[in-house]
Amino acid sequence: MPTSSSSKEQNTDDVSIATLRKVIAASAIGNFVEWFDFAIYGFLAVIISQHFFPPGNPTLALLQTFAVFAVSFALRPLGGLFFGMLGDKIGRKRVLSITVLMMAGSTTLIGVLPTYTSIGLLAPLLLALARCLQGFSAGGEYAGACAFVMEHAPQEKKARYGSFVPVSTFVAFATAAGLAYCIDLVMSEATLQNWGWRLPFLMAAPLGLIGLYMRLRLDESPVFQILKSQPVTHHTPLRETIRQHGRTLLCLGAFISATALSFYMFTTYFTTYMKVEGDATRTVSLLASLGALIFAAILCPIIGRYSDWVGRRNTILTAGLSLMIAVFPAYVLAGSGQLWSAMLGAIMMAIGAVICNVVTAVLLSEQFPTRVRYTASALCYNVAYTLFGGTAPLIATWLIDVTGNPLSPAFYLLIISLLALWGGLKLPESAKRSLHEDEGREEHSASLSMNLN
Repeated sequence: MPTSSSSKEQNTDDVSIATLRKVIAASAIGNFVEWFDFAIYGFLAVIISQHFFPPGNPTLALLQTFAVFAVSFALRPLGGLFFGMLGDKIGRKRVLSITVLMMAGSTTLIGVLPTYTSIGLLAPLLLALARCLQGFSAGGEYAGACAFVMEHAPQEKKARYGSFVPVSTFVAFATAAGLAYCIDLVMSEATLQNWGWRLPFLMAAPLGLIGLYMRLRLDESPVFQILKSQPVTHHTPLRETIRQHGRTLLCLGAFISATALSFYMFTTYFTTYMKVEGDATRTVSLLASLGALIFAAILCPIIGRYSDWVGRRNTILTAGLSLMIAVFPAYVLAGSGQLWSAMLGAIMMAIGAVICNVVTAVLLSEQFPTRVRYTASALCYNVAYTLFGGTAPLIATWLIDVTGNPLSPAFYLLIISLLALWGGLKLPESAKRSLHEDEGREEHSASLSMNLN
């Protein structure tokens, strides 16, 4: 085993471009599987509500479908804690191999479930269980994938390379939208209702196996190898995270609340909003979403370079202002029922959502030291996504139903954006922070804190 000094000479600047590309690809495909499932569930929400819940009240069935969507998020913090602590002990690579297999399996399961007409109330129960398994495994995926990429990336280009994780997220949603559109195009309504809706879920099986193969062929991240080369010291990741990084968890979680809400409003809820409030056809809503999602995927690397240039705090400010300025015009345009107006509205919403997602991906790693990075980032990310992401379609649908105002979800996002700015701007600037030096910096900070007390 290498000594501490020799290990420190190994840094992410020594990682070859070829290796970095393999790391990004392996991280991206697992992340793709995670978000593809959530995306296709959202795009097919109306059809799912017709197959898994009692007939007679379409609005109630849709609310129940989104409720199952939200319940699955309740398992994400638990999955984040379980896989996060495991990843901080045994490494990122092995845990990410487990999560991609579990996510693909649970998504495939949805594609073979019997419907309400076949087994009655057992159908929504099995749907909820499959979604919960997916949520539990997904809890360890995104934060781990971000950490794995960041721990390979050059110090001055962490956001640039880290932005490819959000790229895979938006590509997953674009693929889901494109697939849903193609199914609509080539299948009759009867075929779609009969078995066509199952095909997108079944696609997760081969994708998961490919992701597993790619991840098993990689080495552990250089930063984690450095940590493991140090003298072994007993530590409890969860206890250490809460005691030493509680303020960071709170502030970063407040910012991620806007990341989660804007992301799910843009990617999952907007298609439903276009159809329900704008009377858009299914084809129009899917094409509008598809165009905006492709735009979002292209924008991610640009925002990554921007964040490395201006710093994280300026990127946070840009994200908050973008959301607050665009939210009302975006909802008005999305509710027009016209293809190009709806697509423009979705693109306006996408800008703020992309900025939030890119800077969140890098902040998750920069704000926590290596020894608790997986645990802390998974906990922070998944709690915020559970509270504000998984509930976004449900709360948006409920707000419109209660207030009668189709713009009420926009007011909700405005309030959460203000909360995000409050928390995000309290975080220290971390753009130039080396992930190799964080252990020493943490000890110095602890010592300084004791002297101040």
